[in-house]
Amino acid sequence: MKAPVKPLLVVEDDPGLQSQLRWCFDGFDVSLASDRREALAQVRRQRPGVVTLDLGLPPDPGGVSEGLATLAEIIELAPQTKVIVVTGNDDRLHALKAIELGAYDFYAKPIDAGTLTLVVERAQRLYELESENRRLQQSQVDTPLRGVIATSPQMLHACKAVDKVADTDVTVLILGESGTGKELFARALHEKSSRSSGRLVAINCAAIPETLLESELFGYEKGAFTGAVKQTLGKIEHANGGTLFLDEIGDLPQGLQAKLLRFLQERVIERVGGRQEIPVDLRIVCATHRDLRSQIANGVFREDLYYRISEVTIRLPPLREREGDALVLARAFLDQYNDEFKRSIRGFTQDALSAIESYDWPGNVREIESRIKRAVIMAEERQLSVEDLELPTQADRSALSLQDVRDQAELCAVRQALAKADGNMTQAAQLLGITRPTLYRLLEKFDLKPN
Repeated sequence: MKAPVKPLLVVEDDPGLQSQLRWCFDGFDVSLASDRREALAQVRRQRPGVVTLDLGLPPDPGGVSEGLATLAEIIELAPQTKVIVVTGNDDRLHALKAIELGAYDFYAKPIDAGTLTLVVERAQRLYELESENRRLQQSQVDTPLRGVIATSPQMLHACKAVDKVADTDVTVLILGESGTGKELFARALHEKSSRSSGRLVAINCAAIPETLLESELFGYEKGAFTGAVKQTLGKIEHANGGTLFLDEIGDLPQGLQAKLLRFLQERVIERVGGRQEIPVDLRIVCATHRDLRSQIANGVFREDLYYRISEVTIRLPPLREREGDALVLARAFLDQYNDEFKRSIRGFTQDALSAIESYDWPGNVREIESRIKRAVIMAEERQLSVEDLELPTQADRSALSLQDVRDQAELCAVRQALAKADGNMTQAAQLLGITRPTLYRLLEKFDLKPN
């Protein structure tokens, strides 16, 4: 089998050296550039693993300023690329300066094709090893389930539950706040099951008006209602042989809960406007962010339906309960959007890392992805800062939290003292250990009345 071609960029303004170097690198697809603009264009286009860079480039062929500027921009554009600077015999200081800026190695003229080839091949091997290492690290992060990035014990426990029940036909209820990945888990249950060759059909019970939801689920016969000009299969029939995912099952109207319960018990449906019982063979996966037990207590959700859909329950923890996962997700999304938007942002500032760890992430994974995506697009520095992520700093949160706690404690104490003193200001002040003027100021602060 022919080995894959490895892109190599040679940045050299001397036509003679260009011609010499073009043909001396076996196994490489050599591209040429004679100035900074061409070099950066080739880096964007080819994404080479290795670049050889002559420091003497126009408009400063006798100096190194243009070459060093080109080096800095290449490293910012493609930080994994190995840059080998080519210098004159008396340019050791400039070569060391290039190493400080991030060059991989340097080679002094006059050029010996065999020796330079060895240097380039060594750099290419290192580039490939580092690329493979990054790929393996990413695959290890992704190993629990496809698309799920997690290392915390809480999330790995949920992933193991999927492995245990995926190849059964039990009905699974996935519980979790918005943005925790319920649909990803439903997809994983389908893909790991014996029904993976069938369809995964999803329907959001909260997104479709109640008047249309029944026909969406069960289908309808021609003439069943105005506009029903032909027989139409519903989502349940479309999922025959596969998996039906009922997202936001907690928002299912009560009128449809009884009909869904009958289907779960008997595995037959009747289309709207029809009388024929149609058997359907599928697996049911449900999800909701609502507290179904509370809805049962309030008479909003049927208890018998709850037990039918929750033969196995998998709870997805919110991001604030997933130890260490916020940083893992942040780095994964940074890599993803660096690649997508052709940016080269190198990680996070220390303040940003602290903010990511301590923030509650009320929007969960969806929120952290959105913040990282926006920050990658808008950031002007080489690292993402707290300001880029639009997160409160640790100091901001501590100050706000302390003030909130103090206010709540003062309010609670004043109310209790007034209640015990039956509105008597003197007694209430004595109970609190403060003066009456201080008590009046607290009443004014919290907009309270003595009685």
